[in-house]
Amino acid sequence: MRIGVIGAGAAGLSAAYDFARAGHGVTVYEAAPFVGGQASTIEVGGGRLERGYHHLFTSDNAILEIMDELGIGESMRWIPSSVGIYTDHEVYRWSTPIDLLRFSALSFRDRIRMGMVAKKLQRMKDWRALEDITAAEWIRENAGASIYAKVWEPLLRGKFGDRFESVAMPWFWSKIQTRFASRDRLGREKLGYPINSFDEVFETLEERIKSMGGQVYLETPVTNVLVEDGAATGLRVKHPDGTETEENFDLILSTVPSFAFPKLVDLPETYLKKLGAVEYMGAVVMILEMTHPLTDVYWMNIADHEVPFLGLIEHTNLMPKELYGGSNVLYLTNYVERQSELFLMSDEELLEVYAPWLPRFNPAFERSWITRVHVNRVSAAQPVIGTNYSQHIPEHQTPVSKLFLANTTQIYPEDRGTNYSIQMGREIAATMLRGG
Repeated sequence: MRIGVIGAGAAGLSAAYDFARAGHGVTVYEAAPFVGGQASTIEVGGGRLERGYHHLFTSDNAILEIMDELGIGESMRWIPSSVGIYTDHEVYRWSTPIDLLRFSALSFRDRIRMGMVAKKLQRMKDWRALEDITAAEWIRENAGASIYAKVWEPLLRGKFGDRFESVAMPWFWSKIQTRFASRDRLGREKLGYPINSFDEVFETLEERIKSMGGQVYLETPVTNVLVEDGAATGLRVKHPDGTETEENFDLILSTVPSFAFPKLVDLPETYLKKLGAVEYMGAVVMILEMTHPLTDVYWMNIADHEVPFLGLIEHTNLMPKELYGGSNVLYLTNYVERQSELFLMSDEELLEVYAPWLPRFNPAFERSWITRVHVNRVSAAQPVIGTNYSQHIPEHQTPVSKLFLANTTQIYPEDRGTNYSIQMGREIAATMLRGG
């Protein structure tokens, strides 16, 4: 068969790899000038760095398996993590059970209660019992109002903006499960990162697809899915020189966001409602190359409404700065509405908003430490998952025969991420090859 794939991110490339391995002719079209989607990279100090911070947990089996298949499994490094939380104008360690006991922003009784609630969630294996309740409701009921107000409400609000109280509990449950799965018996977390960046995974996938006779076209957006008698028959694509051609395919997989999919093909109203039922938060990620480290923590959660960003991820507190020409690498991350002021600001304006807050985390900080700034804006960064979401997920098999959809709104109850996108891509490839 000839199979067309729209999008060269994690799901699209992993599906295309399996199509090619099965002996089919596969062609991938990507609008961007790079592969990898949200896990794509830029050059920093001679090394490769993700546009958006990425790491793996020990339970991320899908990406670990495909790396082994590709012969690059030895690139993975497992490193002890360091986590902090900023609240009440103070930074607290947040990595181990001992750190929780020392978290004086809560009463000692609440610290004990918070640990017990985390253990309760860890032991829960059936997320379906949580589908009809929001994370906010469950946390307030089980952990108490003070723990919710001090810790989880600011973090939920930072992640989901004004929609934070509509997020369903299975989303929160999956985050806790993933975190605990990556900890040892003493509660110490280990995180994984490919020494050559995630770029090695996607470039190797691209190379293997091509070596098996497939094709990957960059800067070549799909403008329309061709349909005859209710079945997808091909794609209209726009090439870098501006010309458009129509290419015939037996099967088509689209990995575009739900809000973009209806622009490519006419769909029944019932399916359109499912696509439109899930809203996306956008993301603004600022990367600072610096002469000095800001903190000694890898991941800093910001539980403070005043601070204009959600988190500080100091990548070179996880990986050696020598990989990036000696620069200290700091991500400032935010989830925002796509039409928000922060999303629409210029890079210079955004830095002027963010930089004055950095001395809160290191009083010695000076603007001269910043040597270079990169900003990445993502329109479809985080689906907002509501209650009873399993009843509203768009089917992978669309109402148009021979046309399938695989995007982050269909990852559930796990949160979207590179590992689960690869898992979904390979599962949908198997489904398509079985005949739907």
